[in-house]
Amino acid sequence: MKKILVLSFIFTTALATSQITHKRKLFMLGSPFEVTAVASDTIKANEYIDLAVAEVKRIEYLISDWIPTTQISEINRNAGIQPVKVDAEVFELVERAIKISQITNGAFDISYASMDKIWKFDGSMKVMPTDEAIKKSVAKIGYKNIILNQKEQTIFLKLEGMKLGLGGIGQGYIADKVKDLLFSKGCLSGIINVSGDINAWGKQPDGKPWTVGIVNPLNKNKIFATFPIEDSAVETSGSYEKYVIFNGIRYSHIIDPRTGYPANGVVSVSVFAKQTEIADALATGIFVLGVEVGLDLVNQIKGIECIIVDDKGKIHSSNGIDIKKYN
Repeated sequence: MKKILVLSFIFTTALATSQITHKRKLFMLGSPFEVTAVASDTIKANEYIDLAVAEVKRIEYLISDWIPTTQISEINRNAGIQPVKVDAEVFELVERAIKISQITNGAFDISYASMDKIWKFDGSMKVMPTDEAIKKSVAKIGYKNIILNQKEQTIFLKLEGMKLGLGGIGQGYIADKVKDLLFSKGCLSGIINVSGDINAWGKQPDGKPWTVGIVNPLNKNKIFATFPIEDSAVETSGSYEKYVIFNGIRYSHIIDPRTGYPANGVVSVSVFAKQTEIADALATGIFVLGVEVGLDLVNQIKGIECIIVDDKGKIHSSNGIDIKKYN
């Protein structure tokens, strides 16, 4: 369920006599990666950003499912064979991912990596896959078959052929860890943007909050809301460019792991939370759940808000967001 950024994020920066705002754009984790650090000078800001890059690489070599030496890859190789002992950091991340699966009723599921890729979103698919092929494609998916042993700190995938993929939560987790590290080293204000997984803390040098501007992906020339973000996160899942239409129904490239069918009815979901990890995982789950069920879920979770744009371009928001206030 690879996510693409469909909303435009606009950050306003400013200078002050005692601090500067320094930004570095990179390509990491297979995606655009941007770090903004507020510091006394460019040298100090670059030190912070170098720390951020090192932390990203450290975590990537723990949780990536495409680097063969990671603990997640080891778990996948031993699916249906034996449990694998992992670091506490990996164990706890998988444990939290399973909790998101539980509250989204499986709409978010890190075992999605075992899905057969039968849907094509490159223009080559002319007919829908058969019901049988769709059902078979998700046969190895199921968070309930991820067995955690707290005492031994092991993870076991019950079914041979099962695979974990932390792409739907890992980038958010990395953004949080980088922010925590930089803050602990004295960087009291900045932004981490991992391909749309955004964590901002502190304020700009002039004392103003960081802001994020959101556009409707079906009308990208106009920002419909600008939000201040301070010591919080925002993440977007969307399907603005990757989709297919069959029988007049628009199918997203984001697949419902419970059924094998692409999500429909939604083009983007933005989730606001204190932690990027939670925003990341919930955005995918809400996208799959759809407007009504997704909003109902968010309205039951304290500290979480969201904005959903449906496939007609209509904007929906959770109870705690008054779109008119931020126009």
